[in-house]
Amino acid sequence: MSEGDEGYGEWQELVGAALLGTDRRRGTGPAGSPGALLDAAAVHTVRRRAGLRPATARPRPEPAPHDVRPAPPEAAARRLAQLLAGRTGAGSGGGGGRRGSAPDLTELLPQWLAAAGRHGYRAPAALVPALLDAARARTDLRPQALALAGARGLWLARMNPEWRFALRGGAGGGELPDVRDPSAVERLWEEGLFAERVALLGAVRAHEPAAAPRLLATTWASERAEDRLMFLDSLRVGLSLEDESFLEAALGDRSRNVRATAAELLSALPQSALAGRMAGRALACVGPEGVTPPAECDAGMLRDGVVKRPPAGRGERAWWLGQLVEAAPLSCWRERFGGLGPAEIVALPVASAEGWAEELHAAWCRAAVRQRDPQWSRALLGPASAPPAAGPGTASLAERAKLLETLPDGERAEWVAEFVRAHGLSEAFQLLGVCVVPWAGALGRAVVDALDIAREAGSYPWSFSGVMGLAERCLDPAEAGRLEALTAAAEDPPDASPGAAAYWAEAFQRLVATLRLRAAMLSELTPP
Repeated sequence: MSEGDEGYGEWQELVGAALLGTDRRRGTGPAGSPGALLDAAAVHTVRRRAGLRPATARPRPEPAPHDVRPAPPEAAARRLAQLLAGRTGAGSGGGGGRRGSAPDLTELLPQWLAAAGRHGYRAPAALVPALLDAARARTDLRPQALALAGARGLWLARMNPEWRFALRGGAGGGELPDVRDPSAVERLWEEGLFAERVALLGAVRAHEPAAAPRLLATTWASERAEDRLMFLDSLRVGLSLEDESFLEAALGDRSRNVRATAAELLSALPQSALAGRMAGRALACVGPEGVTPPAECDAGMLRDGVVKRPPAGRGERAWWLGQLVEAAPLSCWRERFGGLGPAEIVALPVASAEGWAEELHAAWCRAAVRQRDPQWSRALLGPASAPPAAGPGTASLAERAKLLETLPDGERAEWVAEFVRAHGLSEAFQLLGVCVVPWAGALGRAVVDALDIAREAGSYPWSFSGVMGLAERCLDPAEAGRLEALTAAAEDPPDASPGAAAYWAEAFQRLVATLRLRAAMLSELTPP
């Protein structure tokens, strides 16, 4: 109701009486006594909940589109209802930092959604509103939740302003045209909402990668800078040399962010002209004789995406050197260093009076990640058993995690397992986060053994809360049997933190319960 409505004024009168006391407001309104106040409040509460004054009925909405996907099995639907109901009352997702042995339902919901999506299920109709509420509260759930809700979720989102995020994140609630129909594609591209255009560009890219930049070119000059940036970023999927001419033109864009993104995409194409130009510059700076950073950032470097002004605390020449090496194709270094391979090149001492080795290795790390080069990543990671500070490429765990993502899944898990065995869990959190779930085999065993060692040593238990929470979500449920023996409470070891043994027992009880719940959850979703 508006401020001027009669009903609103009466409600304010009731609120005033409740705040001041009926004895002080007696005779001034409908609530002259405590009983009358409660009666009036009940009546007005119903009126306020109704939300609308009687009026002529509006036309009924069209029925929701039919979703041909199957509903999940009944047991799985009940499980989803349990996870959604427990979403608001669960812990903060801190894993081992929580107390109590009950699983955190909040952290199991993403796994349920992912598994249901893999099996091609749709959301049970009755749970779509709760699913949209969950997606509104947690942006990380949105892609999977909206995919599961499907067209029915978008239909509902148009009815409730609180769910409008679904319309921004999808295709606007409508069906995309057939990408083989040029006139329909052109019409939606020129007249559609931004979300519809993003979805259309993705569909065109998936059907014919080279057609996406052609479509972009038709309206590129009239697009807003922020929209140009998002459209350009969508070209990461399916990036190839067929995109080079469009990206080269974007190097002259009036937006600095657009220019930088175009340069980054071109540098990820080792055969592109920009990559060749960057290779020439980088090779002039780095070689067997040492490192000589560029003396200036010229116009050509600026056009090719080099940022002139360094961040606070960085020298200009080091900043320019890092950008040149990062954007140069890694293949150019073999010839420059006389046919040596990546491991041999990385191991070479860097002859320089200024100590450029750290800057050079960091740039090679960024190049290996950008170009998805596992051979260079292995060389820069070095042996997992070596102390991080002694690694050939980088001591940064964040950088090592990015390098690991370029390796095959199995090799990645083996490397992290060896790291855990050699260094324990205190520094492994970021590395574990890039391993494929579930952690099985050597990685699962290494994590369980390291947790057991920390427990027996009486280590401060709260320092492992992050890893324990990650283990709840990522350990193979088959590890529950091995962990059962660790759930019993024991006396605190000498020199242990007070109450550490009880905390560890509680944390392992929760871990076992969560693994078993995950196993049940996944089995319920498995098609018969």
